[in-house]
Amino acid sequence: MTASTSRRSALRLGGAAVAAAVAVPVLGSPASARSHGSDPAPGSDGVGDPLFPTLGNGGYQVVHYDLTFDFTPVIYDFTAVVKINAKATQDLSAFNLDTDGHAIDAVTVGGRTADWALSAGKSGQELTVTPGRPLHRGQAFTVEIRYHGNGKAPRLGLTGWKFGTDGGFASAAQSSRADTILPCNDTPSDKATWTFHISAPQGFVATANGELLHRSPRADGSTVWHFALRERMATELIGIAVVKGTYLYGTSHRGLPLRHIVPQGQEDKYGPIVARTADHLAWLEAKFGRYPFSVYGLHIYDGYTDALENQTLSLFSTNWFKLNANGRPGYETTMVHELTHQWFGDSVTPDNWQQAWLNEGPAVYYAGLHGEERGWSVFADKMKATYEKLDAIRAADGPPGLPKALGGTNIYDGGALVLYALSRQIGQRTFDKVMREWVKRFKDSTYTSEEFIAHTVEVTGDPSLDAFLRDWLFGALNPPMPGHPDWKAAA
Repeated sequence: MTASTSRRSALRLGGAAVAAAVAVPVLGSPASARSHGSDPAPGSDGVGDPLFPTLGNGGYQVVHYDLTFDFTPVIYDFTAVVKINAKATQDLSAFNLDTDGHAIDAVTVGGRTADWALSAGKSGQELTVTPGRPLHRGQAFTVEIRYHGNGKAPRLGLTGWKFGTDGGFASAAQSSRADTILPCNDTPSDKATWTFHISAPQGFVATANGELLHRSPRADGSTVWHFALRERMATELIGIAVVKGTYLYGTSHRGLPLRHIVPQGQEDKYGPIVARTADHLAWLEAKFGRYPFSVYGLHIYDGYTDALENQTLSLFSTNWFKLNANGRPGYETTMVHELTHQWFGDSVTPDNWQQAWLNEGPAVYYAGLHGEERGWSVFADKMKATYEKLDAIRAADGPPGLPKALGGTNIYDGGALVLYALSRQIGQRTFDKVMREWVKRFKDSTYTSEEFIAHTVEVTGDPSLDAFLRDWLFGALNPPMPGHPDWKAAA
C-alpha cells in the first residue's frame, strides 16, 4: 500500500513539472461564481449524435485534459488521475462524464470534494458529478478524477484496450471507447488540448499523442514519459501505449520531426518501412499544404489487427507489412490512408459521427490516387466497381452522408465515390482547390456535411453544386457519374 501511494505521488509531481507545456487558462472554483441570476440544472447525458445519442455530455466544453497513467504490464492493473479544465455552457447543478470499467476513487471540482455516482448508459457508464456549489454559465472549472482498474476488466461496451504478446497495451478508442481509458466527454464535437504522463517499467517504453517533452526516472527503475499535444484532439483519437518497443527518429523533407515506435528487436525490418513516411508526407503536402501538427509517426504493434489514425501517431498492426501477390509494398496505400486522416478527421473533425464520410472518403480517395501513381492500381476501376454496388448498399446501410452505422462501404468507398464524382464534375484542378481550402479553413475545428456543401459552392462559385452534392450524399440511388454515362448499378 505504501509503495503504490508513493508511485502515485511521484506521478503527480511529474505532471506538475510539465503543466506549463500546453497553454491552459487559470480556472476558478465554484466558490468564485456569482450567486445570483442563475437557474442551475443537470447537464444532459448525451449530445444527440445521430448514431450514438448518449455519446458525450451537455452543459460544458472541455479545454484541456491532463492524464497521469501508471500501468503495470502483464497483470494490466493501472492507477490514474485525469484533470479536466472545462467551461460551463449553462448553469449546472450537476454534469456527466463518459466512463466504462473504472473504479472511481475520488472526484473534486475546483479543488473541493464533489459527490459522484455511476450508472449504466447505452454505450458505457455515466459518471454524474455534483459539485458542492452550482456552476454558472461561462464559468471555467477544473475536475480531478482519481480512478483505478484493470485493462482486461469487463466493460459494458467494446473496449479501447489492445493487448500484445509483450504484456503491454495500446489504445484504439475510435469511435466511442475512449471512456474505457479515462473518464471524458467522449464526443468528436468537443476537442481539447492534452498532456500525458505515462509510466513504463524497465524494458518498456510509453507512447502518447504529441511531442515527448522529457522522461522522469523513478527509484523503482520505471520511467514517467511526459507528452504534450498542443493542437486540439477529439477523445476518440487518443493514442497511449506501454509496450516493448524502440523509438526510431527522422524528419520529413520540410523538417517535420518524425518519431515511430516499432517492436523491440525488429528495427531492421520496420526501419525502412517507416522511413517511407517522409515521401508520403511530401506527396500529401503538395496537395493540402503543410501537415497540420508538430510531429508525426507510426506505432507498429502486434496487439492490434488493423490500422487507425490516432492523432500524430497512427497505430498499425504488424500484419499489414507484407508484400502483396505482385511483390509490391501495397501496405504503403494504407500508410497514405492513415496519414490523410491527419488532415481529414484529426485536424478537421466531424461534429458528429454521421459526418464520417468526409473522414473516410478522402482517405480512400487519396490512397487510391497514390496507388495509381505508383502503378499498382487503376483508381477509376475501383470507383466503377463501387458505383455498381453502391445502390444496394445505400438501401441497406444508408447513403454516404446519412449512414445508419459506422464502418460500412457507404462511408469508405462510397465517400470516395462522392469525391470522385465531384472531381469529374468540376475538374481536377478546381477539386484540388476545394479540398486544400477545406482543410485550411476548418483546421483544428469540426465540420458538418452542410458546411462542406456550402464551402464547395463558395470556392467554385457554382450554386448548382449544392443539389449535385445533396443527390450524391443523401440520395437513395447513385446519380449519373459525370464523364461515365455507361456506369450502371449492378443488376
